[in-house]
Order: sequence, then structure tokens, then C-alpha cells
Amino acid sequence: MVPHLITALTGPINELEQRVLDSMPAIERWFRLEWMEHTPPFYCSVDIRNAGFKLAPVDTNLFPGGWDHLTPEMLPLAVQAAMAAVEKICPEARNLLLIPENIDPANAGRNTFYLSNIAQLQRIFHMTGLNVRIGSISPSIKKNTTIPLPGGESITLEPVVRSKTRLGLKDFDPCTILLNNDLSAGIPGILEDIHEQYLLPPLHAGWSLRRKSRHFKSYEEVAKRLGKLLGIDPWLITPMHEQCEGVAFSDTNTDSGLECLSSNVDTLLTRIRRKYKEYGIKEKPFVVVKADNGTDGKGIMTVRDTKDLQVLNERARAKLLAQKDIPSMIIQEGVLTHERMHDAVAEPVVYMMDRYVVGGFYRIHAERGEDENLNAPGASYVPLAFDQSTQLPQPGAKPGASVPNRFYMYGVVARLGLLASSYELEATDPEAEVYA
Repeated sequence: MVPHLITALTGPINELEQRVLDSMPAIERWFRLEWMEHTPPFYCSVDIRNAGFKLAPVDTNLFPGGWDHLTPEMLPLAVQAAMAAVEKICPEARNLLLIPENIDPANAGRNTFYLSNIAQLQRIFHMTGLNVRIGSISPSIKKNTTIPLPGGESITLEPVVRSKTRLGLKDFDPCTILLNNDLSAGIPGILEDIHEQYLLPPLHAGWSLRRKSRHFKSYEEVAKRLGKLLGIDPWLITPMHEQCEGVAFSDTNTDSGLECLSSNVDTLLTRIRRKYKEYGIKEKPFVVVKADNGTDGKGIMTVRDTKDLQVLNERARAKLLAQKDIPSMIIQEGVLTHERMHDAVAEPVVYMMDRYVVGGFYRIHAERGEDENLNAPGASYVPLAFDQSTQLPQPGAKPGASVPNRFYMYGVVARLGLLASSYELEATDPEAEVYA
């Protein structure tokens, strides 16, 4: 089933969709030329929000989980993209080692959804012709551990073995190591100084080093370039943001942290109001305040006025106090989502491997509003419709009336996020000559 697209047929999103469809050859050529100069991340997922008057990404994950939500119809695209990615990196590859998040076998039952995602990744790369085994760097995995999954499947975690310069398993020497561990707790020493194998994504893509603000700075750059090509205001596809450096909330300096946030929130809300006035938008603007690193969804605040920060209730203040180890916070333009599934708020999540869109799903949440974070307990997932290809638009259909056309536009915005990630990783590569 497909969410009801309630955007008015004369609305700005449909004008944008028409511009995208009319410019499809130019857009595809533009991406093709970009990929001649830049290397896409190995895989990626992008959360997108459709407000009716703008369509923008709100998060980009370089260690995406949720692959189990892709339907069997999507797997051929994923396998083909995986083949292309592996052939570029290690054409003679025979073995691939997949490293997941650390799992405690005693609590494995709480992680079956995540492990189903790992099983799906294993299935995808196995179909590319690789021997795929799952190696755990968790201290609690000391021997081969088989964990049953829903549906009768099972998954086997094996303890990783480290030699001087290589990583593998007992009697298993991989060419490529694929991380599905976002390194938010830091970079384990066992993953450092590996020189004879391909480690993907690179360590500096992990949340211990990566910053959302840097990513969206790169996104603004690529969105401006595509906006110029299409003749559109890049704001229509870009969430504006501000950053608050050095926010280390504690019981003693919360007030100074709130002062920093208050100033940046006021600045961003002023910028958003100006845009809303320009486009005649009657909605009340809001911003989302969250940690500049990590994807766990904790400590996220929706703010409509600086007074909201000054009169924080105890629960909200506790959320901020919990963010003691974050280096900075990002204040991001809030983007409404006007899409619905069974009367529940919905947002599309697009999955990519190498430079290709391979599928995705709608994240829906019956207990959240259109201005709230949907990546929270209680969320459910509905695959994107694949009755027809979501990558091939229908040029003759009216904007907003064709599901493939709308999904094609999602794919364009998602690939902008992918390209921005490429720029971001190049700029932060510690082995590059110049670290920007």
C-alpha cells in the first residue's frame, strides 16, 4: 500500500516535481559527472520529510540498519548495486566479513529485529557470489554463537581474530570488511591500523568523529549546485541549520548551554520566518535541537520559540543533562511531514548502495505528530510500493498523481544526501593531504 499523498496538485512540491521530471536527463548527467569525481559511500540511507511546500532530508545514516524492511522485489536491485560496489573496491574478492553492532548473547532476544537486518545484508552479499560470515568484536562473543530469528532463520556470530595488520575469523581471511556498527561509542582498537584490507565505511564515518552539521553543510553545497541547474530555490530541498559548539551540559553549566542554544534557535527561526513569508506559508515554523553526532534519537527537542528553552520542564532539562559527552548540538529547521498511512504520520526512508537507489520504506508512527521525530519506539515500517519501478518516472503523468514520479523525486533528494556524504568524507579523511 502507498501512503495517501495529500499535497495539493497546485502546491509547490508538485511544481518542484514537474521541474525535476522536465530536467531528468540533465539531473542524471549531473549525478554521473559528480560520480566521476567523487566516490559514493558504500551504503547509505536518508530520512526524507515532505511538508507539501518543501521536500528535504532530515538525517543521513552511513551505517544503515533496517535492510530487513526491504521486500524480496527490491533484492535484485540491491544485489546488482552490491556487485558494482564490490567490483570497484576488490574485483577479485571472495570473502566478506560483516561486523555488526555489539550484541550480548544473554540479551540477544531483544535484538532480533536488528539481527534480521544483518541476515538480510548477509543474504544480499551472498547473492553477489561472496562467502559472507559475521564477525563480532563484542567482548561477550568468545565462541561461535547461533541466535534464532523470527521466521525460523538463525544467524551465527563468530569472534573476530586480529593479526598484525589483518582482521578475520578462524580459517577465514576476507578481502573486504563491511561495518554495520556506527562506532558511536568510539573506535575500537581492533579496527585500527588495518592496511591490507578494505574497511567500509571508513572509521572517520563513525559517529565518534562524524558531525551532522558538517554533513548538512556539504548538503547545502550540492543542493545549491543542483538548484542552479534546475532553476529553483535550493531551500525547497534543504533544511537550514545552525550549530552550537562546545555545549557540554552539566548540572553546573546548563544555563550557559541554554544561552548558546537560545541565540542559535532565535537566529534560525528568524531565517525560517523570512522564507515562510516569501512563499506565503501559514504554518508556524519550528526547529529541532539534537546532538550533532549519533542516531539514537535521544534528547531531541522540538522548539517553536526561544521561550520554550527558557521554561524547560524537568523532563526536557534531564534530556539535555544526559547529553554530557556531545561536542556540539545542531539546531535544524523543522520539516513537517504531510504524508499519512492508515491515519498515522509517515516519512519515506530511501536506501542506497554505491550510487544506486535500491529501495526503501515508510516509517510510520501512530502516536507522533507531523512535527515530531518518528524514529522512536512504537514506529512501524511499510515498504515503498514496487508495483512499478520507483527509479523510472512516468513523464506524461501529472505531478502528484503518479507514485513513481513522487518516488523518483525522493530518489533525487536521497542521492543528494549520498553525494553530500561523499563530500563530507573526503573533507574529513585523516589521511588526506588537507583536512578541511
